[in-house]
Amino acid sequence: MIQRSSIGTKTTILKDLFGKALVDYQNGNYVEDIITSTTISDDDILPLPYLFRDFKTMPLLEQKALELAHGKVLDVGCGAGSHSLWLQDKGLNVKAIDISPGAIEVAKRRGVVHAEKKDILNEKERFDTILLLMNGTGIFQKIDRLETYLQHLKTLLNANGQILIDSSDIRYMYEDDSASGGYFEVLKTQRAYYGELDYYLSYKGEDELPINWLYLDFDTLKAACNNVGLTCEFILEGTHFDYLARLF
Repeated sequence: MIQRSSIGTKTTILKDLFGKALVDYQNGNYVEDIITSTTISDDDILPLPYLFRDFKTMPLLEQKALELAHGKVLDVGCGAGSHSLWLQDKGLNVKAIDISPGAIEVAKRRGVVHAEKKDILNEKERFDTILLLMNGTGIFQKIDRLETYLQHLKTLLNANGQILIDSSDIRYMYEDDSASGGYFEVLKTQRAYYGELDYYLSYKGEDELPINWLYLDFDTLKAACNNVGLTCEFILEGTHFDYLARLF
């Protein structure tokens, strides 16, 4: 199974290692976890069981977002479908989308009624709530694409609809203890926005091609929302420089 992802101005064929890992876990073939890293961070383990978590073991930001969801819901980047399943159990009408074929296969097998392999930019239906969780701003890829995505998301909202999205301000990752001014001096040397990263993933010794991934500080998100006619409301602060926002 493969998927396509825009990297800069190129279209790259991905191997869907993320989806393969989810399928393995669903099939009872859990022998190792996903390994991730970014431009500015070393290898880290993404445990597969975490991607199948229930509501009680979700971070507070995710729990709050799910509790605020109402009406017809679009779960963007649904992964294994954990958020969609909880909302379905609460009686909500949920559509789950992901660009990973493996993720959609698993979400359906776990009981997500309406799951579809689709890029958010190809979505045309309207919703009362759009969820973008687990650093939902990542799908925007780069800062210069941010307003394009926001404008499209705005067209998918019903009257009085909302977008619930989380992200992290990763300035702390540039901090140092030197006398040179810390991360502020480092950031001045960066031509791109400091939240623009390349994201790397490997599974069972195989490397996925890198993808663009965007972390956004709240003020930058709010300014972009203002430019496209959306209101951006700060909802909740997480435990490690992360936050949940509501756009409407």
